[in-house]
Amino acid sequence: IPGIFTDEEKGIQMIFLDTPWIHNHSWEQYGSQKVYDINERINSEAYASLHSADVVLRLLDPTRTYGEEDERIDTLLEKIGKPVIRIETKQDMENKSYPQKWVDLRIDSVARLGFEELFERIASLLPEWPYLYDPDFYTDQSMDLRIQEVIRERLFLELGDEIPYASYIEVSQIEEKGWDTPKSLPMLSIQAYINVESDSQKVIVIGKWGAKIQKIGTESRILLEEIFDKKVFLALRVKVHKNWRKDQNILNKIFPKK
Repeated sequence: IPGIFTDEEKGIQMIFLDTPWIHNHSWEQYGSQKVYDINERINSEAYASLHSADVVLRLLDPTRTYGEEDERIDTLLEKIGKPVIRIETKQDMENKSYPQKWVDLRIDSVARLGFEELFERIASLLPEWPYLYDPDFYTDQSMDLRIQEVIRERLFLELGDEIPYASYIEVSQIEEKGWDTPKSLPMLSIQAYINVESDSQKVIVIGKWGAKIQKIGTESRILLEEIFDKKVFLALRVKVHKNWRKDQNILNKIFPKK
């Protein structure tokens, strides 16, 4: 997910790429064929982003125990040959126990502390280059992807961890309406599906009397109206797509080849 920060006064533009998480994964055996599963694809996306980056920000979560995944990440970063800034996050939290080897900077997102110094450090490591985006751009995400991410966010906030990880969002239709008469207000009409892996998950997402899916849809719509600055009609449905995380056609859509 790219985020574009531009400071015209200082003549600086930074493009932040929020990579997928890096985590342990396993190959699954189906007869004589090994399946390239979603975990492997997620890791590949994260690893690939390192090669195109000028600077790598290694975020250190002080509230979690240093483990095998952290060791893998640090070993990888030692080999990539790119500048790495190690940033300890969550300075507003107590019980910090991360035994990091070293920390370059500390940031507090709640109190918004440490970011000025972080931006200065990044700018000192970036190459000189013309702006890649107009100064008013803050992302280059497609409309489909932004809609998907908003709905996914509401899923996590409403349902916790288990169900959202077993779901993917599919935007089937986006239509602009309201331009037929001078008094018509512009409106986006969106049809989207929440795909889950089982009937029991579908029941959880819909909720009793449809209350859960209605809340997810309403809150998503409000946020989308803020993002697109126009009225939004969001038709949200739930479908069962069993074993979609092993469906190569679906994975190719989620992780298209670059």
